[in-house]
Amino acid sequence: MGLRPHVALWATTRFKLDVSQPLVMGIVNVTPDSFSDAGNYVSTDSAISYAQKLIDDGADIVDIGGESTRPGAKALTSEEEWSRIAPVLLELVKWNIPLSVDTYHPESMAKALDLGVDIVNDVWALRQAGALELVAANQCGICLMHMQGEPETMQLNPITENVVETVINFFNFQLERTDAIGIGRNRVVIDPGIGFGKTVSQNFEILGNQARLLKLGPPVMVGWSNKSSLGAVSGLPLEKRLIPSVAAAVLAAERGARILRVHAVAETVSALSVWKAGR
Repeated sequence: MGLRPHVALWATTRFKLDVSQPLVMGIVNVTPDSFSDAGNYVSTDSAISYAQKLIDDGADIVDIGGESTRPGAKALTSEEEWSRIAPVLLELVKWNIPLSVDTYHPESMAKALDLGVDIVNDVWALRQAGALELVAANQCGICLMHMQGEPETMQLNPITENVVETVINFFNFQLERTDAIGIGRNRVVIDPGIGFGKTVSQNFEILGNQARLLKLGPPVMVGWSNKSSLGAVSGLPLEKRLIPSVAAAVLAAERGARILRVHAVAETVSALSVWKAGR
């Protein structure tokens, strides 16, 4: 369809990632309470083994998180989060693969960046005190995500105004912040935050209007994988949402998304190969 971000290469700590085609980001949740794979990879060994599987399956980026941000999730301290993810990051940063840390804690960001982690994936879009300045002092890639409220309460008070305009206005403001502190646009991707304080219809409205987000300039990252909105429209429980998840990822790619954050890496990569062949 010719939908492209203005940025051709996403600059991260160690890699310049080609976003002319969709990249697949594989998720490793080192948490006992993730909505999708709770407790499966809570040990260091299981998380590392799973990360290797995701790479073997074709992941372009591996994203490591230690705190669940599902609706209703309780917040962790940065110390609790770091104790979960540190040994995993210590091993994976040795691998020749772009490595992302999913955290909003500036303390965890600083420690991860000191290790050489490539990307900070922040659901709070660098709005925690000190996060913006910390990232500006480094050369990492950044993902700014839109979230209405906070994880513990976001689905109790979803957006009431026009969701697309709200998300666009949010990113315009956040990009002004990153511009003002000297963070290059080539380091930034944006994520509309599917499921983060939005209704089912609002999530699909974002998908339908995704091309408008591309006009902001940075590549768009999306995370539809296993989300409850897919269950709402398909009638399928969490453990049976593979096909809806892959379908949503391909639709997002067709509409210009350039980083697809997924659990089912092998299936998404296979589906994208068919999509690419038919373009």
